[in-house]
Amino acid sequence: MAGKVNIIGLESTAYRGAKTTLCAGCGHNAITERIIDSFFELGVDPTQVIKFSGIGCSSKSPAYFLGGAHGFNAVHGRMPSVGTGAMLANHKLIAIGVSGDGDTGAIGIGQFVHLMRRNLPVIYIIEDNGCYGLTKGQFSPTADLGSKLKTGVINDLPPIDMCALAIELGCGFVARSFSGDQKQLRPLLKAAFAHPGTAVIDVISPCVTFADHEGSTKSYAAVKEHDAPLHDIDYVPYFEDITVEYEPGTTREVAMPDGSRVFLKKLASDYDPTNATGAMTVLHEARAELKLVTGLLYVNTEAHRFDDEVGIVEEPLASLPLERCRPAKSVLDGIMRTYQEGSAPVGAGGG
Repeated sequence: MAGKVNIIGLESTAYRGAKTTLCAGCGHNAITERIIDSFFELGVDPTQVIKFSGIGCSSKSPAYFLGGAHGFNAVHGRMPSVGTGAMLANHKLIAIGVSGDGDTGAIGIGQFVHLMRRNLPVIYIIEDNGCYGLTKGQFSPTADLGSKLKTGVINDLPPIDMCALAIELGCGFVARSFSGDQKQLRPLLKAAFAHPGTAVIDVISPCVTFADHEGSTKSYAAVKEHDAPLHDIDYVPYFEDITVEYEPGTTREVAMPDGSRVFLKKLASDYDPTNATGAMTVLHEARAELKLVTGLLYVNTEAHRFDDEVGIVEEPLASLPLERCRPAKSVLDGIMRTYQEGSAPVGAGGG
């Protein structure tokens, strides 16, 4: 794409960041490239994006894309609460969070749960390698039962399925992909951008240093052997002609609120991504069969949104003048008079 410009007149170099310091061949770098590609092709203004991360190898990734965007590297597992605060302060920004399976599934799982419940407009990418790559490769909560470390240690705990958890909690966009599958990951990222609420993409991203050996279920070889894609995916943004090359009767079309379309070409089964119960069944069956199901697992563009429920004004809160953000002195004087008269306002007091 060198030399080409997108619909807002920017070259792809405007979507790059610092040079990666991750290991050569790390799946996280491939995800970074797909993010760069997707945002360039969609014509996203990098200055209107805010990036979030926690702690871990994955949380270094935002430094490597959209160098002109806003960014916040939170403490371990606390990315969702920081993202929640930022999006309530300025809901005009486009939010993308990058976390790891440890950052999300261990110390940060409580934060993840409540972000799913609130359904704020955040693209949440889990760079999932099943290990703590930053601290010498210990098992993470997504490591499969029976998976083996390089040292020979066998994992004796069942994994947490972050996609199943997100669907159960009501997340309106849940997908899984593989960092090495450019064809699938790119349209998923674009569709996540078009989704009006929280969009979770669990990307299996092999750790070439600690989880790419025989016995690891998150290695490149294991993922390629057990990958069971649900469908071929195509995405057409609202500003392009809606045309697809699939034969009639073989394609499922999902309309997004902004006018864009996601097209799902059926493979082995007539999968319905709008059926949450069916998605959970597919995930459970795949786990029993030692398969890794990838694709758009569930989508619901009508899910409630926290920022709508709390009645945020149209202007970003961060840009409002003080006189619109705090009560006038007369209001405070009125409250103080109620205390002086011996009748506190309703709801006042400890608790």
